[in-house]
Amino acid sequence: MKKSDEDEFRAFVTVRMDRWRRAAYLLCHDWHLADDLVAVVVGKIYDHWRRVAAADNPDAYAQRVLTRSWLDERRRPWRREHPTGLPPEPAHAQADRTADRSHLIALLAGLAPGQRAVVVLRFYFDHSVEETAELLGISVGTVKSQSARGLETLRSLAHTQGSIP
Repeated sequence: MKKSDEDEFRAFVTVRMDRWRRAAYLLCHDWHLADDLVAVVVGKIYDHWRRVAAADNPDAYAQRVLTRSWLDERRRPWRREHPTGLPPEPAHAQADRTADRSHLIALLAGLAPGQRAVVVLRFYFDHSVEETAELLGISVGTVKSQSARGLETLRSLAHTQGSIP
């Protein structure tokens, strides 16, 4: 890779790294796995940088790689580590947002992986139905039905957990 391509790649990744990490966490609910997924994304983008840089929407390409990498990881459960103990308690108090975030993560965990991917792409990243379909390689109708079912499930879970009166 030429120096100018390398600099362009670094700038692209640097600006988007935190967003990718948060998106990966929303999908997998594990910061360590989220970091692993982001590393996979960065590696794949690096390997195909000329194609990514020439794409009409490099952000959509990266989001597709992230989402598909997570879905692939879900299909390979034998590759995951299974912790045997609990992590240590944090040394500092968490902000009030932590409770909201934890509640959202718990609600999203109630969705099937495909529905979770659709809901996160549609409502967290604000992708259109068509963009979401393209990113996931599914039909527009599937995105619509998965969105509707996912939102219905989230409402039901929130009502059951007492979040919504």
